[in-house]
Amino acid sequence: MATLTDPGVRELLEQPNYAVISTVNPNGSIHTTIVWVDVEDDTLAVNSAAGRLWPSNLERDPRIGVLVYASPFHFVEIRGTARSDFEDAEDHADRLAIKYTGEKFTGRQPGTRRIKFNVIPEHVRYVKQD
Repeated sequence: MATLTDPGVRELLEQPNYAVISTVNPNGSIHTTIVWVDVEDDTLAVNSAAGRLWPSNLERDPRIGVLVYASPFHFVEIRGTARSDFEDAEDHADRLAIKYTGEKFTGRQPGTRRIKFNVIPEHVRYVKQD
């Protein structure tokens, strides 16, 4: 099994590659969405506005699946649990936006609060086929 510190995995996560995350809805169905990701030490970090569907799903049920891909044959799948953090969430949104767009985050809405989740991996699978 791969780890987040493996060179190929780390490279995928440090580049501005998009991620697809899956969380569990209250009725047991799967919710899937595209997000920006970042690596912090040995965890994957994602960010959103508190109260949206997927963050609410993670607050209720911390299980998460993440697929970060550069191409259909170069990806990392991470399954684990997510831990929420409000403390660094605003700054984290700026770091992600700079990584993906080159500018600080401009999508803040009045009355919203950013939330960051660190994903603690339980399973990491890395695939790179030429």
